[in-house]
This record gives sequence, structure tokens and C-alpha cells, in this order.
Amino acid sequence: MIDAITLDQMRTLVAAAESGSFSAAGRRLGRAQSVVSQTIQGLETRLKVTLFERDGRFPVLTEAGVALVNEARAVLRQADHFKARARDLAGGVEPELSIAIDVMFPIDIFTSAVAEFGEIFPDTTLRVYVESLGAVIQPTLEGRCSFAVAGSIALFPPELDLERLLAVRLTLVASPLHPLAQMPEAISPEQLAEHIQLVLTDRSSLSEGKQFGVLAAKTWRLADLGAKHAFLKAGLGWGSMPTWMIKADLAAGSLVELNVDPGVWPQGDQMPMHAVHRSGAPPGPAGRWLIERLRDRAQRCVRREEPSAG
Repeated sequence: MIDAITLDQMRTLVAAAESGSFSAAGRRLGRAQSVVSQTIQGLETRLKVTLFERDGRFPVLTEAGVALVNEARAVLRQADHFKARARDLAGGVEPELSIAIDVMFPIDIFTSAVAEFGEIFPDTTLRVYVESLGAVIQPTLEGRCSFAVAGSIALFPPELDLERLLAVRLTLVASPLHPLAQMPEAISPEQLAEHIQLVLTDRSSLSEGKQFGVLAAKTWRLADLGAKHAFLKAGLGWGSMPTWMIKADLAAGSLVELNVDPGVWPQGDQMPMHAVHRSGAPPGPAGRWLIERLRDRAQRCVRREEPSAG
């Protein structure tokens, strides 16, 4: 009977579909491959539907399997919200809320939301980690943070749920005294590669072996965006910065936007920002409130910056 289907079976189905094999799903769930296989077979028997073709080396979702995996994800999300709501009703407001935020996220949006948070949840202690790249999501993966506000989507593992907040514009800049800033024509990739690029480094191992926006042969890597900002203004290299952070520098002329060929660096290159938390472990009422307020304030900020018609 379909009524006898369990959330555990649905989680096993989703894990198998996302992991690509029953053995990988077993590692993700902390179970033996045989247990995963038996769970899937039991689910297929209950549903009277074949979910995976098993002829090849790896199981492949059938057409019905694809459709039902999407339904299972929706049910699991609703179940997670149900549990969070029950915790709400039981008065389960978190005594402490730990979050990690990407250094690229507009700080004025964050601080304004946090100011209101302190009034709504006066008894909840807030702990904030400001990081970059994989170091933003590592504390959430390890259970040390309730959620993260992160932008490095290429590093997000499947066990994280994402909620989009906004996109941050990145601008390539250098000191006005830097040779690249004084070039009259569009800068080519070869010309960029001749000069030191200042790049944020990752305090975690999640981005090991990966490069993000690295265009030069020689790089200097800094673990702090403030230090990168200072290095750029001192003329020690060129690099990208979130536009919101350097508006005053661009207006004052202490930094200039590099005239780079759009094929190398599109104008207004965007970094999507998401609130992320572990699947099956959504934030409690205080964390949920803060995510919603960050989204609301981010959307208001985007509307203010959009050009008016006419």
C-alpha cells in the first residue's frame, strides 16, 4: 500500500538518484549498499513501479523514477518545514544562532536585517562567521552553523538546500597608477596575464584543485577581502571586487574599472548569493525569520537600483 511508504524510503530514493549509485548513496546515508538496494526494491514493490534500470554498471532512473524523485524531494521539503513548524509551536526558538556569511554579500543588507533580528529575538545569541569560497559552507556542512549565505555555487554539495537571495556584481579594478589602468584600448587576456592578479584564497579544502576567475599566470592569494582591497589600492596587482564595496573608491578615483574585453570579463559579472542549509536540518524559527528578512531586503535593494521606465 502507498500509505505504508516512509520518509526514509523517499530519502533513500533521492540519495540514490543524486549520488549516481547505490554504494555512493550508502556512503552519504551511512548505510551499507545492500541496505540501500533493499530499501529501493521495497519502495518499487510498494509503488508497483520500476524506479531504476539496473542493466548497466550504474543504476539509471527510469522515466517514472525521474518524476517520482521530484515528487519525493517536494514531500521531504514539506516534511522538513512541518518539523520546523512543530518546533516553532513548541516554543523551540534557538537560544543561539550561528551563521556563516560570504564576504561578498552586501554588508548593509545584512546589518539592517540583524538590527531588526535583535529586536524580534532578544534572547537569541547571534554568532557570525565571515568567510569566502568553501569556508562559508564548511561550518554548515559540519553542523556548526544553522545556515550560510554563500555565493560559490560550484562548491555546493547535494546535501545542501538552496534559497536564492540576490546576485552581486563584480568589477575588475586596479589602482589608477597600475599599468593596466593606463591602457587606452580594451585589455586583452594576454595583457592581463602579464600582471599579478590578486585572488581570494579558501580557508577550507572544498575548492582544492579548482580555480574561480583566475586569468593571470602569476597570482598573489589573500585570505581576507579587506587585505585584497588594500593591495589593489596600493597598486600591487589587479583583481575583482564586489561593486558595492568599491563605489566610493571608483567615485574618488583611488580605484578604476579596467577596460577589459567583454569576452574575457562580461560587464556586470554576477555572483548569485543563496541561503543554504543541510537537507533535513532547516533552521529554526529565528534562522527562518532572518533568511526571509535578508531576502526581502535584498529584493528591495535590487528594485531601488533598477532603472525607472520613461
